[in-house]
Order: sequence, then structure tokens, then C-alpha cells
Amino acid sequence: MGAFGWIVDVAVFNFCIGVLDLPPVRSGVMASAVAMCVNYLGNRYWTYGDRAAGKRGREMSLFLVYSLVGTGIQNGVLAISHYGLDFTSALADNLAKNVVGLALGSLFRFWAYRTRVFRPAGGTVRGEPVRDAEPPAVPRSEEQFPVPLNERAGRR
Repeated sequence: MGAFGWIVDVAVFNFCIGVLDLPPVRSGVMASAVAMCVNYLGNRYWTYGDRAAGKRGREMSLFLVYSLVGTGIQNGVLAISHYGLDFTSALADNLAKNVVGLALGSLFRFWAYRTRVFRPAGGTVRGEPVRDAEPPAVPRSEEQFPVPLNERAGRR
């Protein structure tokens, strides 16, 4: 799902700095916001679609918080490059945001989405119990351990 979100992010970013002539960090935040919406839908219904939905409000809130941290990392790299190091060309802005910043932000988001937002149904995540999971069904003892035929007839 990340590849499609990246395409949306790069397209919106370049539209904002090239066509709308907005400052690079503002363009980066706007592009990240659009990509964030696309990524939530893709992660919820495609990448982690097999995982329990849990409480949707909690899931969306955590996704938003971790996405904003990832966006801060990504656009922080852009701000350092553009304003701190004075690399102000469109190529430098794209490399800072969409290559270096994206790599660092994506590592953080991957970890957060996989372990904190879209938790697996049942079991644990690195030793931490999943709270939203239902307990496993306990089979009836007769189905689990049938009586051997020789004991049914009274033979031993």
C-alpha cells in the first residue's frame, strides 16, 4: 500500500510547489495529509484487512497520531535540507522529502501500524497481549478426546 500512497504524496507535493507555488514545507504537509487518507483506507481494507477491526475510533486515532509523527519526520528532513542546509532546488526538495524523509518516516510508520494500530486478531504482539481479541473457543472434551472403541464396549 505504501507505493500507492507514495505516488499520491509525490504528485500532490509537486503540484503544490510547481503549480500552486506554495512553500515546500507547507506543500509537504498538504501532500502528506492527502496521502495519509489514502494510506489509511489501503491499510485498513487491503494490507491489514485480515486483522480484527477492533474499535474503529481507537484505530483511526492511533493511525492519525502515528501518521502525524511520520509526517513530522518526513517534513522535518525537508525543512532541515531546505532551510538549514540551503538546498532549495526542486530536485533537492524532492530528494529530501520523498527519498530520505520518506525512508525514515516509513520505517517508523511501518513499525507503528503493524504493532500498534492494526493489531493481529488473537495472540500477542512481541509479548504484549492483544486486548481486542476474543478468547479462543474451548472445544468440548468429547470432540477433542473421543473415547477409544475398546473402552466403549467395556473392554480393557
